[in-house]
Amino acid sequence: MRVMGVDPGLTRCGIALVESGRGRSVTALDVDVVRTPSDMELSARLLAIHTAASHWLDVHQPDVVAIERVFAQNQVSTAMGTAQAGGVIALAAAQRDVPVRFHTPSEVKAAVTGSGRADKAQVTLMVTRILGMQTKPKPADAADALALAICHCWRGPMAERMAQAQRQAEQAAARHRERIAAARKERSA
Repeated sequence: MRVMGVDPGLTRCGIALVESGRGRSVTALDVDVVRTPSDMELSARLLAIHTAASHWLDVHQPDVVAIERVFAQNQVSTAMGTAQAGGVIALAAAQRDVPVRFHTPSEVKAAVTGSGRADKAQVTLMVTRILGMQTKPKPADAADALALAICHCWRGPMAERMAQAQRQAEQAAARHRERIAAARKERSA
């Protein structure tokens, strides 16, 4: 499975491509950071990020895109910019029928370090070890994008199976409720 991991951001947006092998084996295929200047118009910044993501999707053809879920940050403007960057990347993936999955920062940290409270240095160190890299990926946005891709390789398939099981259980429960309603209606008639 080829996973494009994305650490969204307006100023720096990390994008990485990882391929999973047997077991927990993962290989880094590419990593980059898309940068946009803060004095650039917001729409132009989002277009630049969308264009870069579109290029990555067209060139690498990932099976899935894993994006960091934005849920809370101290500065509202930073959170909004991060969410907007993630949104245009999700749009680029949707335009190509590539599934998009979101992972929280603590989920990613737990997957690669064993602790959902790990700091950036620990994440970078573990990403370097897991991928057998000679040097640490820099800046941290690149390491975070790789971590997102690794997280999805390791947790995504199980999450997909659990979601499928949940859908099947809901469908079975709906059929059961319909049968009960039909039996009650038949008895009262």
